[in-house]
Amino acid sequence: MLRYILGRLISLSLSLIVASLVIFTVIEVVPGDPAAFMLGLNADEATVAALRADLGLDGTTVQRYLTWITGMLQGDLGTSYTYRVPVADLVLQRIWVSLPLAIFALILSTALAFPVALLAASRRGHPLDYGIMGGTQLGIAIPNFWFAMLLVLIFAVKLRWFSAGGFPGWETPGLALKSLLLPSIALALPQAAILARVMRSALIETLSQDYMRTARAKGLTGRQAMLRHALRNAMIPVLTIIGLQFSFLLAGAIIIENVFFLPGLGRLIFQGITQRDLVVVESVTMLLVFAVIVVTFLVDVAYAIVDPRLRRRA
Repeated sequence: MLRYILGRLISLSLSLIVASLVIFTVIEVVPGDPAAFMLGLNADEATVAALRADLGLDGTTVQRYLTWITGMLQGDLGTSYTYRVPVADLVLQRIWVSLPLAIFALILSTALAFPVALLAASRRGHPLDYGIMGGTQLGIAIPNFWFAMLLVLIFAVKLRWFSAGGFPGWETPGLALKSLLLPSIALALPQAAILARVMRSALIETLSQDYMRTARAKGLTGRQAMLRHALRNAMIPVLTIIGLQFSFLLAGAIIIENVFFLPGLGRLIFQGITQRDLVVVESVTMLLVFAVIVVTFLVDVAYAIVDPRLRRRA
């Protein structure tokens, strides 16, 4: 088990190094000068040069990369060009919107997908199975931003059960959770559809194995065999999808956060791009990449816990 974890940690470190190089290179090739953009088209060249020096943009590419990486390792994500505050402070403010939103959406999608997949797999080939698969296909096909606007139109504009957007803060937990409910549903529906289809396929493949027939021959009912044996052995692809979904929900909710005017990390990146605040964009993107890689590592460890054969191979 220890060798397996060490191997995954080495892979994680290499992935982070490659990701940092890619992110920094992409930001570097973006046309335009942030200092000139901040000061306007008619700014004096000496003033622009002074601002570039103040922002640390006058060094070589290698120097700026090493300064950025060294600062991130020390917890210093730099200072925002636009807000003139440490990026770490902005992240700490926004993460308490994006992280609960991602967890809330993941819980909803998992709670919906598991019973649906179990029901579809146990009724394979029946009209109920076809109906469920048709519904999941529709859930995948519907864009989440369109579904989000539909939710706003119905539940905020017409019924007035929810606010159309904004976040009141965690000083009032009830209102905060209520403001995250509609965006969580908008994010969870497509993810639940994907997870249900993957889990159904994995369960059907597991149900055809010899040990499942042996379990039934020993007197287990179909439901008992499904829950005791098939479900655990079908969890490998399911864990993969759950890990990828959490990463997507945390890092890829930019459109939903803008639809509902949520002050999360996705909206922070969007604002940084429109304002050419490159420090915010590269630092927050790198932080989200780190979160994605850590989630992937935890999923790999969960593989080894669920399937001991992976530990023996390692």
